[in-house]
Amino acid sequence: MFTLIKGGEVYAPQYLGKKDILLAAGKITNISDHIEWPAPALDIQVIDATGKIVAPGFIDGHVHITGGGGEGGYKTRTPEIYLSDVTKAGVTTIVGVIGTDGTARTMTNLIAKAKALKEEGISCFVHTGSYQVPVKTLTGNIETDIMMIDEIIGVGEIAISDHRSSQPDAHELARLASQARVGGMLSGKSGVVNIHLGDSKRMLSLIEEVVETTDLPLSQFYPTHINRNSYLFEAGIQYAKKGGIVDFTTSTTKQFLEEGEVKCSIGLKRMLDAGVAIEQITFTSDAQGSLPAFNEFGEFTGLRIGKVNSLFGEVRDAVQLEGIPLHEALQTITSNPARILKLKQKGRLQEGLDADLVLLNEDLSIDSVIALGQVMVLDGEAVIKGTFED
Repeated sequence: MFTLIKGGEVYAPQYLGKKDILLAAGKITNISDHIEWPAPALDIQVIDATGKIVAPGFIDGHVHITGGGGEGGYKTRTPEIYLSDVTKAGVTTIVGVIGTDGTARTMTNLIAKAKALKEEGISCFVHTGSYQVPVKTLTGNIETDIMMIDEIIGVGEIAISDHRSSQPDAHELARLASQARVGGMLSGKSGVVNIHLGDSKRMLSLIEEVVETTDLPLSQFYPTHINRNSYLFEAGIQYAKKGGIVDFTTSTTKQFLEEGEVKCSIGLKRMLDAGVAIEQITFTSDAQGSLPAFNEFGEFTGLRIGKVNSLFGEVRDAVQLEGIPLHEALQTITSNPARILKLKQKGRLQEGLDADLVLLNEDLSIDSVIALGQVMVLDGEAVIKGTFED
């Protein structure tokens, strides 16, 4: 089966102009100004992309694919994600994490869900572990998890600066980071340590202490929720200027924003204006994760759920409301996470890479989504749905 996308304005994510793109066997086989199809007898689907933008499929590097939450008791455990929730948001690659509950949520369950999503048609990877230290792995060892389990590419999300964390010290964080690093080196994977940042005024200090007192580089760590509050955001600017990667969480609530959380689109503009390179910044949705509210005593007061469609929503706002060029804003959910996570087949439109693409309308609404060469969403509607979806 061949798919020919005709006449779209291609952002790879850099702007390439109006191009035709030919897909075959799950790969991008040709990107040219004009592609003629000489064999009409062969099976081919032609998609007219005139007036549309063609971009790489989005990468969401932090999704609670098996559900999250539970901070308000068992009834507040959030549900697993559905395939069409992912694809209708333009996401073709996701990275699953466990989160707070490393007891009832297990690595076996996380791996099984990742395999299910892959069978349904998208690309899915995971990090080993949860908030807790020591890390609860699948095989009993971080290096073995990364080296021997295809889906596992790193460790996390490890919680620091948060009352829900295991309160790890620098030695403990350094030890698990070194194991992740070696596992990544030996397997050709990222071996990155995904760090959950809480509200504590300790902020990024534990990561900085590890880097200052060991031989581990700043790039070993991938801290998320950097826009959680104003003081963490400002610390994140300085951290990124030192060469660190910072990840914004796009799922939020009105209350969170009123209490000081920095809206991602605004935060992206502020960081760029402060001199942070776009290559140091990513967005993730924290989808299916709980968005719990706590009072000043650390007591649970309410709960919402993260949504994967917030990912591109914030990219769209960055372009339309903050004036950030589309080719820059797209990097936060395409080429940047692909580079950081060493997903070499992802994040760019280039011959020989995976055929993951998103077609956008002129207003930047999502029109169609292709994952590994298969059309998942067409004209805004999911044409391939998950096993138990209506």
